[in-house]
Amino acid sequence: MEKGFALVTGASSGMGVEFARQLAQRGYKLLIVSNEEAINDVAKELNATPLVMDLGRQGAARELYEYTQREKMEIEVLVNNAGVYHDRDILDDSEAFTGLIMNLHMYTPAMLCYLFGKDMRERRKGYILNVCSVTDKMAAQRLGTYGGTKAFLSHFTRALHIELCKYGVHVTNVSPGAVDTGLYNIKPWLTKIGLCLGIIVSPKTLVRRALRALFWGCSKTIVPAVFWRVLCFIILLLPTCVLRLIRRLGWF
Repeated sequence: MEKGFALVTGASSGMGVEFARQLAQRGYKLLIVSNEEAINDVAKELNATPLVMDLGRQGAARELYEYTQREKMEIEVLVNNAGVYHDRDILDDSEAFTGLIMNLHMYTPAMLCYLFGKDMRERRKGYILNVCSVTDKMAAQRLGTYGGTKAFLSHFTRALHIELCKYGVHVTNVSPGAVDTGLYNIKPWLTKIGLCLGIIVSPKTLVRRALRALFWGCSKTIVPAVFWRVLCFIILLLPTCVLRLIRRLGWF
């Protein structure tokens, strides 16, 4: 049976490219979206349909959905991957960037889930993967905006998973820790050590595990699992006074 389209956002680099590549290997046709012109090069490599669009606007989700309707693309797999990594004090950000990250991590993916999720529910078949983060449980300094927006997406994904499971629609949250995408400006030798210890994973490994969890119908997967589960548990145990002390000492 011929498979439908997989829609991947933020597919011009990093994990997004790998999601598109592995979904193509699984036999899906591709619609890949990014605000970068490099998406056209990825499309040539994967024989995909590219769309240059800024998903950081509140009207972007509706525009994207209507595009697929006009082009008669039945979206069977939705991967909400577009986002920006961020660790900075909340009030040191510009108003424009604060609006951008909230739209990109919360409003747009939620509305894409709403619009495409309705179609999937009606067909009683579909897959939605939301790329969240292990920071969704880290209510700590410098992670307020990033972790806060990812916390919304994580909770939203869990609720949607429960709502749609009886209709044959699988919704999964993948919460990456550190992924070797060059996003964190880590020195190469530290990256190599992290990869050897399993603290950092390659995009290929992350995407393979995420898609396996999605197609198995899991509600959530953390990659890499052991180190980041332990770290999250430790941070949750820290009282606010300890976090204030860490801040006062300038450690983070």
